Amino acid sequence: MAKEYVEQRSEAYYLTGTRVSLDSLVECFNEGLSPETIQSEFDTLTLAQVFGAIAWYLENQSAVDAYRLRQIQRFKAIRRDARPLPADLRQRLESARDLLHSGTPK
Repeated sequence: MAKEYVEQRSEAYYLTGTRVSLDSLVECFNEGLSPETIQSEFDTLTLAQVFGAIAWYLENQSAVDAYRLRQIQRFKAIRRDARPLPADLRQRLESARDLLHSGTPK
């Protein structure tokens, strides 16, 4: 019996039974990372899941690449249409990020 390594949920692709998006895995694969390296990046995945998802991607590459292009366009539209953060909230977030990275209060 063949095992399914990729499933579609809410119009997005994920590795079956996980929260890992196929987009994430494909991005790593297309950057030239080996399956072993990809597996080490996503410690909840088994090597079999990584190989299975890569095989599924290669078998469905044109459909997945078209889906990924639509996702990129959708995210660009969301960013373009998003209202900017209020200046005071942006400042508080930047301060919190700086504190997190420095480890000391300002």
